[in-house]
Amino acid sequence: MKSVIFTLIGGAAAFPFVANAPGVNSPWSGSGLHRLRARQQPGGEGAGSEANCPYNPNHVPAAPFNPKYPYNNAKNGQMGNQKGGYLVPAKGDTAHQFVAPNPKTDIRGPCPGLNAAANHNFLAHDGVTTFDELVDAQQNVYNVGYDLALLLATLGLTLTDGDVVTEKLSIGCDATSRTSFNPALTGSEPGLDGHDKFEADSSLTRNDFFLDNGNDFSFNGTLFGYMASVAESTGGGNFDFNAMSAYRKQRYDQSRAENGNFYFGPLALLLYGASSFVYELMPTAGGPADLATVSSFFGTSKNSAGQWVFNNNEQIPPNWYARVEPYSNNDVTTQILEQYLKYPVLFGGNTGKAGGSFDAVSFGAIQNGTISSSISATQTSCLLYQLATGSVPSYLNGVLTPSVKALSFVLEKLTSNPTFKNLGCPIPLT
Repeated sequence: MKSVIFTLIGGAAAFPFVANAPGVNSPWSGSGLHRLRARQQPGGEGAGSEANCPYNPNHVPAAPFNPKYPYNNAKNGQMGNQKGGYLVPAKGDTAHQFVAPNPKTDIRGPCPGLNAAANHNFLAHDGVTTFDELVDAQQNVYNVGYDLALLLATLGLTLTDGDVVTEKLSIGCDATSRTSFNPALTGSEPGLDGHDKFEADSSLTRNDFFLDNGNDFSFNGTLFGYMASVAESTGGGNFDFNAMSAYRKQRYDQSRAENGNFYFGPLALLLYGASSFVYELMPTAGGPADLATVSSFFGTSKNSAGQWVFNNNEQIPPNWYARVEPYSNNDVTTQILEQYLKYPVLFGGNTGKAGGSFDAVSFGAIQNGTISSSISATQTSCLLYQLATGSVPSYLNGVLTPSVKALSFVLEKLTSNPTFKNLGCPIPLT
């Protein structure tokens, strides 16, 4: 664990603008190692802050499991049937019909898949969810494999500063008063809006943190239009592998050219995973990732001027069926690798000037800013595993040794899973 932490410390030294930015957990302060910062995102009234976060005083959990509409039969954070091909929402299941979010009470964030799940009450409609809800919803809505559902939920809780004690997190802005076991002790828990975690520079449809005054979570219709154009020119109108691979490269080049504080670290692997979700999870079973399907999940439509705008209706399309085979950890790592190797880019960051000098980073299988073409899907899975097990919420990082609670949480959720044991990944928890 300490070796992982000090690897990240070295990266922070190379990118002081990242270390001192809101939303980044770094031990680097000024000219040397000072202490691990307690907060990843300050209080105040900025974008994504608790002051601007919708508040629901009457939190209601996700719609409870109903054996009449079992979907993948996933409940209480356990493995479901691992079989898809069913209609979502099921006919007659009024508990999971679409309900638009209330901007005053319902939190939504940068992930359209989770936003849609909350809008259909597979996650708590107010956007304050739990580990078990995340694991269940991924399986029941999208037929995500249990191994990947566990990994993503664990990454969500540890990377975004959810709370490993309450096992709650916000799918968007800082909801510390509702997620933290003790806000006075934990500091802020910024949720999925937090910068350089799940949401990072060169996102598909969100602005870079430093290019929009810290707003890296609101939908950008211009970017969606770029993505749709690439789908038209490269994928014949479909948001398939070729289109999303090309668009990922386009967004990388755009951010690197425009953002002097652009940072594309190891966690950017999740961006490739997210782009694979567009063509692997969003299409109806056996169908294409066409414009109508993708725009429904992203909650966007064209206005009278022909511009893509957010319509606040991120929802499952009509007559939509979950993918037939579960989308496993091996599946997503294969897609991450294939996308990256189709258009290789450097991991690292600009040193303060857009389009200027660039420093590469190394972490695990990423060396000198690159991933070798000889890397296997298993090695990529282990890299994601390292990121999950090496990430400890900032409120537990008052000293270099993380708390026993944080380590036991990851051990319980990940290392007990036979999938990760069978990979043979080195376990950094000691």
